[in-house]
Amino acid sequence: MAAYAFKRLLGAVPTLFILLTLAFVMMRLAPGGPFDADRELPPQVRANLEAKYHLDDPLAVQYGRYLWDVAHFDFGPSFQYRDVTVNQLIAAGFPVSATLGAASLAFALALGIPLGMTAALRQNKTADYAAMTVAMLGISIPNFVLAPLMILAFAVYNDWLPAGGLGGWQNFVMPVLALGTAMMAYVARLTRAATIEVMRSNHVRTARAKGLSKARVICVHALPGALTPVVSFLGPAAAGIVTGSVVIETIFGIPGLGQFFVQGALNRDYTLVMGVVLFYGILIVLFNLLVDLLYGWLDPRVTY
Repeated sequence: MAAYAFKRLLGAVPTLFILLTLAFVMMRLAPGGPFDADRELPPQVRANLEAKYHLDDPLAVQYGRYLWDVAHFDFGPSFQYRDVTVNQLIAAGFPVSATLGAASLAFALALGIPLGMTAALRQNKTADYAAMTVAMLGISIPNFVLAPLMILAFAVYNDWLPAGGLGGWQNFVMPVLALGTAMMAYVARLTRAATIEVMRSNHVRTARAKGLSKARVICVHALPGALTPVVSFLGPAAAGIVTGSVVIETIFGIPGLGQFFVQGALNRDYTLVMGVVLFYGILIVLFNLLVDLLYGWLDPRVTY
């Protein structure tokens, strides 16, 4: 398994290289620059700033220098947040984004799996229709629509929860619900479909024929098989829930990595945007690798 993980990580290097190159090219092609502001800078000040950040060098030189720094895990200085490096911004923002993403993922799994199994075990009954209606609503309402509606309902009209900012656990309630609802709905639908299929399989029928209790049949024999498609969904979904927090963090004013990314893109902060993009790319690689390794634990037939 260790050799398989090492090969996967080694194979991700070209992907990350292409991702970084595309981010570099797209940022340079975007109109405007990091020192374009409402008030025009004096020419000498602009020249000094560009010289400080090596923006007056040819693009090939800038690209080569940036690659060299990234190879040494140095994403460079931020152009907009003075005297702060991109590494420091990622270190400050990622714990907030990770907390929000982990809580949303836990909410989605804690509610989605029981909802899907309930629907499957009561197929074509009232509980099934009710569960799938909830799932369909969760998929149909985008988080950028759900979030403002929740702010109106729970913060503006009723003053039950803070509308935004970073404070206690109350500040995370609405962001977690807004970010995790769609994922909960997908998990519920996947769990339902997989559970129906597993409950009709031979090994579950054999377990029933042995006279095992219903709870043991479901938890020991059906659940691992039912979770396999959910696990395969979790890799890109977990990465997507972190990147999806860009919108949620902006709406709720949460100082996470997503908000740094948005501000960096608006301010043409080249190094910040490229650093966050590469960091997200690394996360996606790691999440997908973790999911592939989980297959072996859930299904002993999987070998590496």
